[in-house]
Amino acid sequence: MIRPLLLLLAVAPCWLAGPAAAGTRIKDITTVQGVRANQLVGYGLVIGLNGTGDSLRNSPFTEQSLQSMLDRMGINVRNSKARTRNVAAVIVTADLPAFIGKGSRIDVTVSSLGDASSLAGGSLILSPLMGADNQVYAVAQGPLAVSGFASAGKAESLTQGVPTTGRIPNGGTIEREAPGRFAEEKTLVLELRNPDFNTAVGVADAINNYSHQRWGVKVAREDDLRTVTLNRPFYIGAARFMAELGDLAVQPDVPARVVIDERTGTIVIGKDVQISTVAVAHGNLTVRVTETPKVSQPEPFSRGETVVTSESMVMAEEKGGNLAIVRGTTLQTLVGGLNRIGLKPSGIIAILQAIKSAGALQADLVVQ
Repeated sequence: MIRPLLLLLAVAPCWLAGPAAAGTRIKDITTVQGVRANQLVGYGLVIGLNGTGDSLRNSPFTEQSLQSMLDRMGINVRNSKARTRNVAAVIVTADLPAFIGKGSRIDVTVSSLGDASSLAGGSLILSPLMGADNQVYAVAQGPLAVSGFASAGKAESLTQGVPTTGRIPNGGTIEREAPGRFAEEKTLVLELRNPDFNTAVGVADAINNYSHQRWGVKVAREDDLRTVTLNRPFYIGAARFMAELGDLAVQPDVPARVVIDERTGTIVIGKDVQISTVAVAHGNLTVRVTETPKVSQPEPFSRGETVVTSESMVMAEEKGGNLAIVRGTTLQTLVGGLNRIGLKPSGIIAILQAIKSAGALQADLVVQ
């Protein structure tokens, strides 16, 4: 019998061995408020396509952009109708990393805006990238790297991947720095990636224990389940301050939670999930309908017609239905009890949902 697969998420110290038993580094479970990337977006043209670009009749914005670009270069094509298929209008996106300086290079993503069939072999011409404040922070240009491809004949076509999206490694150049300087910050705020009151208190205690021994003062204060405020001593730089605190180890607390993905049959059960003692019976009802075609032939020399009829056969079968007691004082006991029933993941999902409805599942049930 194939046992259902249960994925276990546990952070119990007794289950860990080696250096990981000390806990998780603070910089792995928190982020510094305000230290983040910013999104950039721009519009541009990709040229050099091998007949796979936009059709200018169906994409008038591509024709307008092409005319405007040629006008800036001193070429007047306003009174002529272009018929090129080697140009495509695209949207260019990129992330502006925190504290990046002028002249640095970033990767950009280029996506088709019109009806181009492929961007393979094309090159992006100079395109400004703007932030949410409509200021230009970078410019992008260069040949595209496209992983997908499309090939078509008269009777058949073949497409692999997404040929209308590509990347330009180091294709963007930073022209403007984002405002703000990290070194001038006196008060820093840590945000937990997984908010929890116990974890926030643990982070603040670990930082205060270290700072009291290192600098003779406590610098951390937990504000809520998500944030911890740090007051930086004036005689230490912000970068060194965060570098020392980021390597401190804490033991994050994991809430009791069961996550179910019904599409793939995946079940993830947290360490602290418990089930009150319940009796469970689960049976699978299978109904099978079989249609058998038969030919009805009339007698010789009769005026009847040959017709096709069907003979239906309906069968119903129910398996399982054994009554079992499931109790979960520990994660291993819970998993062992569910496995002893001998269910597939779909059956375990149904049981967990029913136990939650009965009020016996002492955890949050998240269905994706």
